[in-house]
Amino acid sequence: MKDKLIVFWQSHSETIITLGYKVVLALAILVASALIARSVKKAIKNSKSPLKKVDETLLPLLSSIAGYLVYIIAGLFILDIFGVNTASLIALMGAAGLAIGLALKNTLSNIAAGIMLLILRPFKIGDFVDASGTLGTVNEINLFTTIFKTTDGLYIASPNGKVWGGNIKNFTRNGKRRMDIVVGISYADSIDVGLNVLKELAESESRLLAEPAPKVMVTSIGESAVNIQLRAWAVNGDYWQTVWDLNKRVKEAIEGAGLSIPFPQRTLHISESMASAVTVNTNPQ
Repeated sequence: MKDKLIVFWQSHSETIITLGYKVVLALAILVASALIARSVKKAIKNSKSPLKKVDETLLPLLSSIAGYLVYIIAGLFILDIFGVNTASLIALMGAAGLAIGLALKNTLSNIAAGIMLLILRPFKIGDFVDASGTLGTVNEINLFTTIFKTTDGLYIASPNGKVWGGNIKNFTRNGKRRMDIVVGISYADSIDVGLNVLKELAESESRLLAEPAPKVMVTSIGESAVNIQLRAWAVNGDYWQTVWDLNKRVKEAIEGAGLSIPFPQRTLHISESMASAVTVNTNPQ
């Protein structure tokens, strides 16, 4: 057995050494490419100077693409080391890519949707949106999914195809939002007094924007109340706290002005024949 191994080594030692050298070199390239890809992705995500003007929405995608490119280049180097004809391989990969593309059309559609989201930018990192029913703050857009954080702290990864394929409401983009404070007053109350109460509240609230100017109006004649409304605007940062505070103040101010906030009521009319029928039916037999 030992003699056979010696003969085999003497006959193929040059080939084994060459192959071993290529394997070690390929492993070294793989390790180096992993380190380079990690460094490039980290550098892009934490970039402060070259990419500081790039919308941070693009950074996660750019870092992913850069990492994949590093691995692709490393793969081409390794194939070249082993003497593989890369030109014919590229043609073969093109045919295989078509078959894989058909098999993974949903995955590829998510990539295409992610690119469209980044090109058209209906939202960016930090925007609060409603994307196809997913309500939350955008944390990241990558090749396949968009990451959201909901108001109750949940992590949601939504496929890009679903996000792009539906309506997108961006609550942050315009920088301000309108609030509608509606309160019902009794039919016996003065509408003008109620509107003045809302107008005075709007004038005393510093967080409301002067432009567009606040408006007060009668919105509807309800079954049990006349509904009056304060329509005003606030910047995004003040919006919810202002809504909550105004709802409290409106209730107190309406009651303080001597007006009442009625609750739904029904008037029941009983005819004499109905009363007689009820009386007869309630007598024991």
